[in-house]
Amino acid sequence: MRIDKYLWHVRYFKTRSVASRACKKGQVKVNDQVVKPSREVFPMDEVQVRKNQIDLQLTVLDIPKSRVGAKLVDIYRKDTTPKEVYEHGELLKKTKEHYRKKGTGRPTKKDRRDIEEYLDEGPSSVEE
Repeated sequence: MRIDKYLWHVRYFKTRSVASRACKKGQVKVNDQVVKPSREVFPMDEVQVRKNQIDLQLTVLDIPKSRVGAKLVDIYRKDTTPKEVYEHGELLKKTKEHYRKKGTGRPTKKDRRDIEEYLDEGPSSVEE
């Protein structure tokens, strides 16, 4: 089975075209080699997928005949991604929440109060 099709079947990507695009960008590796979308995948192949700034690793256990439900995905693949990678992803999410993009306008009243509260808590606010 083609690697783009396999990744779509086991629900790593929402559509097959998104899976193909990821392969073309070099975000998918099979046995430590960057692959094209048409690369065949076989049981016991090691696949690495870069998705949302996280390097996911999986081992192909079996080839599904069609797209499978979320509960049945573990029959066809074994997730070998280290725990630290997921923790790094959570940290990235938290840092993005506090980042204000340039051009989003001036701070809201709540933003201004948060900034003032932060500045008041600094070491310069210690009274002598």
